[in-house]
Amino acid sequence: MTSNRNAFGSLLLAAGLVLGLSALGYLLADAAIEVKSFERTVTVKGLSEREVPANVAAWPITFQVASNDLDDVYAAIETKTAAVQRFLAGHGITDDEISFSPPNVTDLYAQQWGDKAHVKYRYTGAATVTIYSENVQAVRDAMADMLTLGKRGVAVNNSNHSGQVSNQFLFTKLNELKPGMIEEATKNARSVAEKFAKDSDSRLGKIKAARQGQFSISARDSTTPHIKKVRVVSTVEYYLVD
Repeated sequence: MTSNRNAFGSLLLAAGLVLGLSALGYLLADAAIEVKSFERTVTVKGLSEREVPANVAAWPITFQVASNDLDDVYAAIETKTAAVQRFLAGHGITDDEISFSPPNVTDLYAQQWGDKAHVKYRYTGAATVTIYSENVQAVRDAMADMLTLGKRGVAVNNSNHSGQVSNQFLFTKLNELKPGMIEEATKNARSVAEKFAKDSDSRLGKIKAARQGQFSISARDSTTPHIKKVRVVSTVEYYLVD
């Protein structure tokens, strides 16, 4: 009989503990919901921008030749390539800043389509001389002097297949700007948040979350591709305190 009473008492104790813990859990959950409902935050964005000069110029110079004699095509490519090289050297662009692509020669008679009876030149060839230089001003000067290259018998194709100018100006020193720009974007975000807090009769609390956007680099405008605009936006969420 005594053992049965002890078992029954243990059962009641266990049931009481379960009910008590369940009630406590409910109260804690309810308290968490209450706290969350009173949490106030503001999310703001801070912008940082810089205008910087490009530090690298990439410029492919492509030209074409045509002839009914294959040897003449290769000879013309060699002659024009040398003319381009001399032209660039005259503008201070060194040989180690220049690379040469293999010539691309097409035999129009070997193609399976087209009216070969009206083909004026059987062979056409194209070659590209590419400049990759940190002497951006020298490259810009050479670009402005393309008339001289034309007078030397080199007709340059300055556009790619889509008709866009194929030269490029690059900015490759982004890592030098990142720390200062991130700091500025964060300060600008805080300034906006402080203004919001003041207007809402609150005080700005600690940061709840922060997200740094991606850096973007673009030409300042279509007429000055050698001047770059670097941009980043930081998003910061702050607590508001009464």
